[in-house]
Amino acid sequence: MKIISYNVNGIRAALKKGFIEWLKSANPDVICLQEIKAMEEQLDVSVFEEAGYRYHYWFSAQKKGYSGVAILCKTEPNHVEYGTGIASMDYEGRNLRVDYDNVSIMSLYLPSGTNDARLQHKLDYMDMFQVYIDELKTRIPNLIILGDYNICHEAIDIHNPVGLSNVSGFLPVEREWIGNFLDRGFIDSFRHFNKEPEHYTWWSYRANSRARNKGWRLDYALVSDPLQEKLKRSVILSDAVHSDHCPILLEIER
Repeated sequence: MKIISYNVNGIRAALKKGFIEWLKSANPDVICLQEIKAMEEQLDVSVFEEAGYRYHYWFSAQKKGYSGVAILCKTEPNHVEYGTGIASMDYEGRNLRVDYDNVSIMSLYLPSGTNDARLQHKLDYMDMFQVYIDELKTRIPNLIILGDYNICHEAIDIHNPVGLSNVSGFLPVEREWIGNFLDRGFIDSFRHFNKEPEHYTWWSYRANSRARNKGWRLDYALVSDPLQEKLKRSVILSDAVHSDHCPILLEIER
């Protein structure tokens, strides 16, 4: 099973940059999208269906043109879960899950901490999300959470760990949280296969950052421990350029 996650930084903008042609070529079974910045009714969803994704689910923020997640599937899931049931989290459209027989797949878009108020919102979100996932895993042990976590875990995951140590996305409290999240039953699938530096998934549009590979690894495919033996491959698809992020790909045995 091939699964892709992609923060598209606006699905309508990505479509204008050749997203559908890329999607057909990449050909995942499931693709999780973040930061779609659109309502379903604002899109011509037939383009996704014609690309082979008859089953598509959209969980948009209540604020138009902001946040939002989606999942496109080639085969129909058994169940679709919109949000977490926690109002402060669901208002911004940041969690969407599809359940199959042997695996459940979540598209996640954690908030960024761009100022003091948003940082506190992010920290509150992280705490509530941990509690939510701890309970969810008791019912759904085979869980994959893909998306933009807006956190670099280790120094290896960011191009300037010293200079950026006081910037949201690499704050000690954020790094500690994702480390604890992993310790409570998840595998960072990319690091399971690749321990090398200078692999990133987001680059600022400023200062020619992408060409210079001055990036951050903010996007993860975290796989619950019971699925470890099913892991086949986890890679960063840095050649895709429809966004300031690039997609990540996970392959697991069905």
